[in-house]
Amino acid sequence: MPSQSNCVFVFKEDTMSASGPSASNDITPVQQMVASCSGAILTSLFVTPLDVVKIRLQAQKNPFPKGKCFVYCNGLMDHICVCENGNSKAWYKAPGHFSGTLDAFIKIVRHEGIKALWSGLPPTLVMAVPATVIYFTCYDQLCAALRVRMGNYTQEAPLLAGAIARVGSATVISPLELIRTKLQSQKQSYRELTNCISSAVATEGWLSLWRGLGPTLFRDVPFSAMYWYNYEKSKNWLCERYNTREPTFTITFISGAASGSIASIVTLPFDVVKTRRQVELGELQAKNLSCQVSSSTFSVMSRIVAQDGFSGLFAGFLPRLIKVAPACAIMISTYEFGKAFFRKHNQERILGPLQTSNT
Repeated sequence: MPSQSNCVFVFKEDTMSASGPSASNDITPVQQMVASCSGAILTSLFVTPLDVVKIRLQAQKNPFPKGKCFVYCNGLMDHICVCENGNSKAWYKAPGHFSGTLDAFIKIVRHEGIKALWSGLPPTLVMAVPATVIYFTCYDQLCAALRVRMGNYTQEAPLLAGAIARVGSATVISPLELIRTKLQSQKQSYRELTNCISSAVATEGWLSLWRGLGPTLFRDVPFSAMYWYNYEKSKNWLCERYNTREPTFTITFISGAASGSIASIVTLPFDVVKTRRQVELGELQAKNLSCQVSSSTFSVMSRIVAQDGFSGLFAGFLPRLIKVAPACAIMISTYEFGKAFFRKHNQERILGPLQTSNT
């Protein structure tokens, strides 16, 4: 049965200790974390410029008033950004007239420098990179454990592992994203923020820290389940087709892009709902209003259908596909490349360079 990392599933329990590399892919959890961290940073560096240009074009068409929220994606996570009150020098308000995407790229680089294409990235990476590291490492560990225990249903292990890993990472990060939005929108000191959070917990309970998690899970859990299942299937199919035991960079890149595209199309209605609810919640927080007025996922979905028709649930189809497909491809191919590097390193350390080269 194929494994996450190889086209042939091999256990090496006799050569790997409990504290050593994982039995399923011969690398340690720490090495998985390093590989996923590298992939996350590279993905954000490649994808962020596309979203920066998109936001600048949006701001040119409809200037953002103070307290207005917009979605910023660094290729790893969607973040709600609140227009800073009284700040006319914010990166998304920089002057310039663009006639299109390519024109925006050229003029931003020419007049503001190439670093402007990564405006707003550092604050979002503080959460996006740890979330990605947790997600990918948990997936690999869960998938390896489930394949051992699921018997005849091992092919479904990626589906279940992907769903569980996404629930875990989203649950850990959700309160931090809420805190980040409050810090940005209200310019509070950390002491004021602590008092604000303590007050919210006292009046609304601990679950108030996970407000907005529901729509995130409705989109991200099905996405992850479909993504990993299709990725493993397509990767193994391509390995068999091209008669290779180890997936090449090209195979993982194509598999990642294809599976990400399929998952993004299927979950698009939930993405539309999640984005709308995130923006509504962010603007309420920016105005220091109660968030109790926010609706459930399905009531928001019904409202969208009533206002814009069924097609409203698939708004932004092409931009999302253009963003998700390369992000998935870059992330997974870099991650697999990193794992292959560490696997070879571990084999050389255990078996010796000569034996590794002969295999």
